[in-house]
Amino acid sequence: MAQAGIHGLVSMAVRRWTPARTWLILGIVLGSLLPDADNLAVAVATLTKSPTEGLHRTFTHSLITIAAVMALFYLVSLFTKQPHWINLGIGLGVGIFLHVLLDLIIWFDGVSILWPIPSWLNLWSGVTPPVWWVKLMLPVELFFFALFFSGMYFMARRQKSDLDYINKLRFWIGLEILLFIVFLVLAFTLSKGFLTIFGAVYLLSLGLAVGVTIRMRTTIEMDMKPIGASLQP
Repeated sequence: MAQAGIHGLVSMAVRRWTPARTWLILGIVLGSLLPDADNLAVAVATLTKSPTEGLHRTFTHSLITIAAVMALFYLVSLFTKQPHWINLGIGLGVGIFLHVLLDLIIWFDGVSILWPIPSWLNLWSGVTPPVWWVKLMLPVELFFFALFFSGMYFMARRQKSDLDYINKLRFWIGLEILLFIVFLVLAFTLSKGFLTIFGAVYLLSLGLAVGVTIRMRTTIEMDMKPIGASLQP
């Protein structure tokens, strides 16, 4: 995971170049966040003492999965005769692709890019980051969640959208910053059990990010519209 908050921030940054289509940018942001939900499968396997190999950066990080997701939402759009479903599917596909691309570029690990076909791709093979860096990057995940929520907060204030939610969003920002500080200390002082505790908090934070994105879809889609334009189906 190349920092889920970074994925969210990058996906929001592309909204200026995104056509004004209902649910399209929503899909891009969600698609950028969701691939790392495969950590839930890793957590379940860990708790049940099952093998974790092949659960992370595989089925949620595959170009074949992207094609399947887009095809599924295309069929849903055909059956419901609602074009916004295909917009969502395209957005999810673009978002997942952005996630995979960032993982390959800025993280010291590979991706099974054509899962289920054996296809592990690692642009950083042969490079081993120092232990302190690995420890630091875990709590920094929580800091980038705070940045992601902050981006949403200032966007909403600027647009005067979702104003009934921004106080709660400010609370989530503060909570993620507090958690970052706590886990930054624990990462370098707690010798046993850190990954279990952090993993639970990380998954809750990721779920919160997905929930906030859906809750603030008006803000996300409003910001990418040209002035005076309206969202198209």
